[in-house]
Amino acid sequence: MSELDEDYENTRYIPRGGEYPALWSQAATAFRLKHPPLDVDGSDVFLPPAPAKGLMVFIHGGYWMETGRADWSHLAQGAIAQGWAVAVPSYRLAPAVRISEITAEVGRAISRVAAQVAGPIALSGHSAGGHLAVRMICQDSPLPAQVHERITACVPISGIFDLRPLLRTSMREVLRLDEAEARADSPILSRPRPDVATTVWVGAEERPEFIRQSRAFVAAWQETGARIALEQEDARHHFDVIEALTNPHHPIWHHLIGA
Repeated sequence: MSELDEDYENTRYIPRGGEYPALWSQAATAFRLKHPPLDVDGSDVFLPPAPAKGLMVFIHGGYWMETGRADWSHLAQGAIAQGWAVAVPSYRLAPAVRISEITAEVGRAISRVAAQVAGPIALSGHSAGGHLAVRMICQDSPLPAQVHERITACVPISGIFDLRPLLRTSMREVLRLDEAEARADSPILSRPRPDVATTVWVGAEERPEFIRQSRAFVAAWQETGARIALEQEDARHHFDVIEALTNPHHPIWHHLIGA
């Protein structure tokens, strides 16, 4: 394992880090039993009891090569409590597909759900999902204009915004990542579409590389005039920072839905 592999390694640096996937799966299964989702063309959609105020999209992580939508269902509970519908899209995983293909696939999934749920759209995602959430608001976003016009906020959580360092990790082979794709799919090298308030959320106890990437990305987009800010949450690491989405009273909702 190279030094850069270590920079993106989370499990061994988080106390009891290996236990989190099972905990997420248990919480997700329990939530789905109480709140069975609708299947909208490959996305799980959770609806609030009353007509939805809008649509919150959560894009899961796993370095573009692990986990699936059913592992993250419990993260819908905070938005549902606020009266929003939640979509958790699926996407095919590397090495079967490349990151550029995943980006396009997520765009199609969001468009299909947006056709079924009215109102504003808020985007979020964790880790690789944070990358994909931001790709939806770049100038070369795969989203059609009529969907993008409804996006009011984007909150990537512990995201990866520059793919170029991954070229020097062992992930490169599985992701089939080359220099051209790393540049084309790095939000830090892109420009934002206008009028989307973006808040980059990261835990203060994250691996230094995730904090560095978040700060560098915010600085790069601030230079373009984008409405973007950084929020570093105290005492949170890469695996527990997403618990914010389960709590309807957490400050993250101010940035996502204005609550």
